[in-house]
Amino acid sequence: MGKNFEGKRIAIAGGSGFLGLSMAQHFIDNGADVSLISRTIPKASGAWTHFAWDGRSVGDWTTAIDGCDAIVNLAGRTVNCIKTPDHKDEIIRSRIESTRVLGAAMREVHAPPPVWVQMSTAHIYGDPPTVVCSEGAATGYGLAPTVAKEWEAAFAESILPEQRGVIMRTSFVIGRDRGGGGGALATLKLITKLGLGGKVGKGKQGMSWIHEDDLNQIFTRAIHEDSMSGVYIVSSPQPKSQAEFMRTLRHVMGVPVGLPAFEWMVRIGAPLFLRTDPELVLYGRYVMPARLIDEGFNFRFGDLTAALKDLRK
Repeated sequence: MGKNFEGKRIAIAGGSGFLGLSMAQHFIDNGADVSLISRTIPKASGAWTHFAWDGRSVGDWTTAIDGCDAIVNLAGRTVNCIKTPDHKDEIIRSRIESTRVLGAAMREVHAPPPVWVQMSTAHIYGDPPTVVCSEGAATGYGLAPTVAKEWEAAFAESILPEQRGVIMRTSFVIGRDRGGGGGALATLKLITKLGLGGKVGKGKQGMSWIHEDDLNQIFTRAIHEDSMSGVYIVSSPQPKSQAEFMRTLRHVMGVPVGLPAFEWMVRIGAPLFLRTDPELVLYGRYVMPARLIDEGFNFRFGDLTAALKDLRK
């Protein structure tokens, strides 16, 4: 692909983690001048500019969005944690407050970006056992769907009337290890190497996934294409069950055996050893990116085996 961002300025809020650094490098490789706006300093080095931001107040960081061509908002506390009351509060507040502050900043700068691409989550559909959800499906019940709905509502309240807005309901992103981490795939690889990469619970729960390169291309498309607006599911068109996903990962890694984990084992082991919520692996969802398919987006890594082989390099 050519330098399709040559001369463009793009700001990424919450850009110091795995997804933000991947996206920043992709934009830079395609000619963009990228600013990262985040609470933490990126652990990896790159040709971006970093602006410190507490996620709650307007400050000098607004120079990063004044006159830029697009803003991408990824800001929010990780959900890969034990869901204590404090953590639940931080998860929702970090998303709502940062989105509202970005909206306030848009109203203070001289030239707000014409495009706002907003992260959301496919977990908004809840955890239906077998239903395949596309954009218009009913939303779910529980913490994650509630957070997603409030997040999107804050975005709707904050975006300027003249801005084009795109909401990305993103699934599980698989990507390479880098300074911001390799996402949850790195943990799954470690578990698989230890011989524990079998089915979890019944293994029928959905694992909707997307390769980081396809995700970056979809965000690129959202910035470029004036026809893109509203809600999109960002996921491969080939969701898998948890058992199928792990079977494919074991095959690609050359690990012949993966011991299963019963539900009671996960409920005890996940918070004790991985310091995370057991429901992240016990439940799941099948989603289909209907709008992207209808609009002719070409998934380079629609097939899970090909995606995992690429990330093995």
